[in-house]
Amino acid sequence: MSTPDADGLLAEQLLRLTRRLHRIQKRHLEPVGITPAQSRLLRTVAHYDEPPRMADLAARLEVVPRAVTSLVDALEAGGRVRRAPDPTNRRVIRIELTDEGRATLRQLRSARRAAAEDILAPLTVDQREELGGLLSALVDAGPERGC
Repeated sequence: MSTPDADGLLAEQLLRLTRRLHRIQKRHLEPVGITPAQSRLLRTVAHYDEPPRMADLAARLEVVPRAVTSLVDALEAGGRVRRAPDPTNRRVIRIELTDEGRATLRQLRSARRAAAEDILAPLTVDQREELGGLLSALVDAGPERGC
């Protein structure tokens, strides 16, 4: 059984690891010319079978629609996505990946693998598998409870 002090230490270690992972990912994303938030939106767009609406993206990312608008603006300025009218409802705008967006996704996969290797380098294959199982148990534990 764990003690409150041990749980507090574990929580602090997880926070430190998360911050470290963000720094490493940001460093690997800089050459691609994209922020972590833009990366997440681009990956999310790619997961849809057909181009999503802005509202779909906001719901999937669990952010306010305005945040999606800013991200789409930046990705569109970089030529990675484009806004396209919905063929059945001209008031609806869908977000499509461009060829540049697909190329960026390939670069992102490489950058993410490199970042993961940086952070996981001290672990053996067995330790990585064990960590994956433990993290899955935490992630799959259900919705967050109130504070």
